[in-house]
Formats: sequence, C-alpha cells, structure tokens
Amino acid sequence: MNIQKISIVLSFVAMFLVSFTTNIHAQKYFTKTGSVSFYSDAKLEKIEAHNKSTNCVFDVASKKIELGVLVKSFQFEKALMQEHFNENYLESTKFPKATFKGTVTGFDPKKSGAQNVKVTGDLTMHGVTKSVTTDGVMTVKGDNIETSATFVVALADYKIDVPAVVKDQVAKTVKIKVSNSMAPLK
Repeated sequence: MNIQKISIVLSFVAMFLVSFTTNIHAQKYFTKTGSVSFYSDAKLEKIEAHNKSTNCVFDVASKKIELGVLVKSFQFEKALMQEHFNENYLESTKFPKATFKGTVTGFDPKKSGAQNVKVTGDLTMHGVTKSVTTDGVMTVKGDNIETSATFVVALADYKIDVPAVVKDQVAKTVKIKVSNSMAPLK
C-alpha cells in the first residue's frame, strides 16, 4: 500500500473516531417514568406523596438536566390530603407544573457505576423560582443513566401558605426526593 492510500485510510479512521466520540458526548437521555416524592414530618402528622410520571432529560455534552412534574399527579395515602394539597397548598389548577432546570457537575459518562455529583439549578413550584443546590448520585448502567437527589425546601420560600388551624400538622420544610432511570433519546 502506498503512502497516499495509507493517509486516506487513516483520515477515514480519524473522522470515524471523531464522529463516534462526538456522538457519545452529545447524547441525550430521557424518561417519562421518573419518580418524585416528598415527605413532611410534623409533630402530629407525617405527609408523604409520590409521583411516578415525571419527565426528565439529561444532555451529556452540556451537563444540563431538566425535570417536569404535573402537580395533580402526586398520590397521597389519604384522599383528603391530596385534595388539600391540590386546592389549598400547591393550587394545582393555577400552577399545574413544577420544574427543575439545572446542571450537573462531577459526572463522567465514560465511567461505569455510581458517581457522586453536584446538582445546581432553578426549582419552580407554586409560581416561584428559587436557585437550589444539592448532592446527588448518577449511575451509568449499561446504556442507561440512573439519577437520584434530595432537595430540602422551605414552604415559605415558594409562597405556600399553611393555615393557622393546621400549622402544627405541616412541617415548615419538605424533603423532595428525585430518582430516574433514563435511556438514550433517539
């Protein structure tokens, strides 16, 4: 093989490797079945709800992550709690969606297994947007990426008023847990 043919073959190999590497880093991951739950621990009553129809997308190249949840999709153990949550606290007719838009630092998509990460971004709920930062874990499992993080938020920060009659039954802060298993977006 002459030098010209070898350089052409090497050029094709180099272009293939560059495009392959670019595709891996530009890949987006997505789920429509992510999980968000929250927990409030007050003296008289513990309040817990779960939502297993959360949308989440993660862009490996930019490290941006976005999550959206319909407020009415939270399920409570007691129907009355769910009604009060939607009508009086989160006002889900007026504010139907809660979102998080942020970035992840400390994640290497080439590394299998669990990785501790920092998640920073804007949490919007009840019509109020606040900047939040928390620690999380991202795990590369085969073709998927699993995520988990916990945020502690103060109800007052999101203008969620608790009536005086039940203020001892509702904690001033709630713990929000997020977990997702995302597949490559095609």
